Amino acid sequence: MAASNPTAQGVLLPGTGTTGYPTGVPIVTGPPREVNTASLCRIGQDTMQDIVTRTTEVFQILRGMQQLPNGGSYSVAVHSERQAKLQEHLRQLTVLFRKLRLVFDKCREKAGPGEPEVPLLHIPFVDEEGTKQEKTNPALISANEERRELIEKLRQKNQQLKQVIDTLRNLIWDINLMMSARS
Repeated sequence: MAASNPTAQGVLLPGTGTTGYPTGVPIVTGPPREVNTASLCRIGQDTMQDIVTRTTEVFQILRGMQQLPNGGSYSVAVHSERQAKLQEHLRQLTVLFRKLRLVFDKCREKAGPGEPEVPLLHIPFVDEEGTKQEKTNPALISANEERRELIEKLRQKNQQLKQVIDTLRNLIWDINLMMSARS
């Protein structure tokens, strides 16, 4: 029975345009392979890096499309070439964002049901209750106090070093003055 299914044997199927594969690519069907969450996160990280790279390239293209400093403009051919390049990058960015969304949804699905995630909870704000609690932590208070003391000691030592350097500079100046007076 398996012989009647051409896809199970890895037979080359003609491209129909529905699978997205070019003509002549072997299509092998079977049970969907399980991808672990760490692999999905890695794919998401790579996708995010691609998004950042493409966005940087978009800004470089836009900077290149600005008017020339002398008020002139580029030729129509150069402008249309850059416009096409910009459109291609924007299309690729759209595809990358869709891919990132799919990876994100798959990771959330694998993580299981939980509380709905509120992104603003992870952003610390200056006068938030959580930051006030951290300031009352005894270990943090003692560490900050020790840091202040060390900074003050460092300032005092630096001041002493400046005084020693000034004294040595004056002494060397006086010695050089006496030696030049003898000659």
